[in-house]
Amino acid sequence: MIRALRPATAALALALAGCASAPLHYYTLVAPAGAAPAAGTSAPFQFALLPVVVPAQVDRPQLLVREGGQGVRVLEDERWAAPLADEARAALAADLARELNAEDATGLPPGGKPRLRIKVELRRFDSLPGGYALIDAAWSVSAPRGGAGASCAGAVRESVGPGYDALVQGHQRALARLAGAIAATVRSVAGGHAPACAELN
Repeated sequence: MIRALRPATAALALALAGCASAPLHYYTLVAPAGAAPAAGTSAPFQFALLPVVVPAQVDRPQLLVREGGQGVRVLEDERWAAPLADEARAALAADLARELNAEDATGLPPGGKPRLRIKVELRRFDSLPGGYALIDAAWSVSAPRGGAGASCAGAVRESVGPGYDALVQGHQRALARLAGAIAATVRSVAGGHAPACAELN
């Protein structure tokens, strides 16, 4: 009886070892810090980036990627370091701070500079490994003291190489391009000009 049980026990041990050997990989949308803005050129305003809205389909810890024309796959071993909405907000806040040379004053008490409120909704967040990273977004900028604001929308697509690192880097580049368009809108609103929306392509 003991000999009969040994093969089953060994098979179970191998199965458990196989499950335990698959490591989890964590990714962030926050790109490595680039060059700091030149000293003495800080913007005459602050910005407050509200929580970013992401599509329900991708609002999960795991990366969700496209398969074929209609299918999607949840990657259990490939995960975001924080909730995707928080990752997207952190990436945009860092990119905007660099683009504008301005402080993200979200949650801080009022200061001496005017504060512009920015809302961003990611309407699509598509991932095709070895293909592309695509973001379709809508954003609005509210001017301080009742000035004219702006509402804009656009999509950006980045080609990516094979592998999940390349896919996440593609989304980092896409968010950086989105931040550039949002920054252009912020400058227009802050300058009191007619609302302008930068094109994304």
